[in-house]
Amino acid sequence: MTYYGLIPYVFRRFSLLTAPRTGLETALHYLKRNPLPPSDKPALFTMNIMPPMMTVWHHLARKNLGNAADIVIFDCSGKLKKEDFPGARVQKFLNLYAATKSDEFLRTIATHRDIGWICDDDMFLISPSAIDRVKQELGKPNTATLSFRPRSWWHFEIDGKQYEPSASYCLAINRKIVVEKEHLSLRPGDGNTHVSLIGKPLTRFDTFDKANETLLKKGYRCAIVPADERENSVIGYSGMSSAVMLLWYFTTPEQLRDYLLSPPDKAWQGTTLFTILAGLLALSDILEMHEKIAGAPYVLRSMLSHEELLRIRAMKERLLRTGNTFSKVDEVSEKLKRAL
Repeated sequence: MTYYGLIPYVFRRFSLLTAPRTGLETALHYLKRNPLPPSDKPALFTMNIMPPMMTVWHHLARKNLGNAADIVIFDCSGKLKKEDFPGARVQKFLNLYAATKSDEFLRTIATHRDIGWICDDDMFLISPSAIDRVKQELGKPNTATLSFRPRSWWHFEIDGKQYEPSASYCLAINRKIVVEKEHLSLRPGDGNTHVSLIGKPLTRFDTFDKANETLLKKGYRCAIVPADERENSVIGYSGMSSAVMLLWYFTTPEQLRDYLLSPPDKAWQGTTLFTILAGLLALSDILEMHEKIAGAPYVLRSMLSHEELLRIRAMKERLLRTGNTFSKVDEVSEKLKRAL
């Protein structure tokens, strides 16, 4: 199997192997459908497949939000310990599509809340200003959503105007508009004919994109935090899921090392190996932060040492195509360590 062909396989394999740990609680959830109690607080939602990431995410959310939001975590690895996440509802849940999980949160768990806030577990809340911004923007008339990280590689073009796609990486949603009035889903779909900014034609709407298009066409405001202000309150890595899945798949560091070093040099001109190594570098930093917070290391049997990852980075960085750089991982990690 090729290095790129392995990726979809490990995703499918993970979903199957974790089902025995998460399936029963998922079924019980659908039977009970127990919502959060009524409150003026936003409901904040995330999904997790790698426990040490959730340690860091939850620590920063609690530090910067306090009791201002109620946190719901879908544990899709089945390996989180509820007692490690005080103040949060931890629900074991099958590793279904992100849109399916987000819709379930918005429609049932957050049904008594005006604001449902979706945040990936590699997007970290580093300032109380994040929730202040959410309340401020969603309090404005006709505002359906607020995005802290929009998509950058394409734009909507609607009635002669261009709009950034909000994406769902860190997205606060006015439920009264999106769910109760417009009955929209975050599910992806075909038929995206908008404006590509990277030369490659668009075909698919990703999570929330189609709903985003509908809201814009109906005249709703889909607010986006200005680029120069985003990282004051929310900061994150990109594309970590493939690296996470490989760590669950491989059983030894040697296998992971071989995966990274076996492909020809020209393969590093693409995005797959670059994204995976960037994810592994980020996870190495996350493991260090987890140990600082939890007081004990989290052992991943196939993880390479930080020193070896840096050695591979030094070998391969010169092969990357223009625009691909590992420096963003360094920047995010340094800000997160200061924010702890």
